[in-house]
Amino acid sequence: MAEAKAILRFVRVTPRKARIVIDMIRGQQVPMALAMLRHTPKHAARVIEKLLRSAIANAEQKELGDSDEMWVSQAVVNCGPIYKRFRARSMGRANSIQKRTSHTIIAVAAPGAP
Repeated sequence: MAEAKAILRFVRVTPRKARIVIDMIRGQQVPMALAMLRHTPKHAARVIEKLLRSAIANAEQKELGDSDEMWVSQAVVNCGPIYKRFRARSMGRANSIQKRTSHTIIAVAAPGAP
């Protein structure tokens, strides 16, 4: 089965929050996945929608077929590096803040493609 992939690395969305959105579109038809992302009120949905459109464009470049018949064959969110910051607290103390990043992979496949 021929696939087209798009990879987004070092994006400032926590992997835990991005996985909620990714789990919704895994295995869905592309038009349905785009509609779901468009109507999901989460920041990660905007980022993942842009990545899905990139995967569709890659598939059209490879001439895998019509985008309306494709489906999301792979959707994975992995942890990226964590940016560590400190915030001042009372009495001269400090608390650490972890700004998490993620790496996302989306692949689309056409049915019946060689």
